[in-house]
Amino acid sequence: KVGITGKYGTRYGASLRKIVKKYEIQQRSRYGCGFCGKDSIRRLAGGIWKCTSKTCGKTIAGGCWQLATGAAVTAKTSIGRLRKAQGQES
Repeated sequence: KVGITGKYGTRYGASLRKIVKKYEIQQRSRYGCGFCGKDSIRRLAGGIWKCTSKTCGKTIAGGCWQLATGAAVTAKTSIGRLRKAQGQES
């Protein structure tokens, strides 16, 4: 039930532990690498992500807790949509 936040015991209150649990699960999970295609990107430090695959080993800048932030995803889709619209004009 408490999961990764069990280390805090009864300290800090249930609501704060629930929020911390969400972030700690996000930061400790593995993400898919856009270069090699494997689920091997792990967090090194705040905003620094590294592919742990032997063949890849790329270092990527991303969000603090998860690889792609909501704002970054929105910007990426907007840029893609605008590029597509610009390509259809010509």
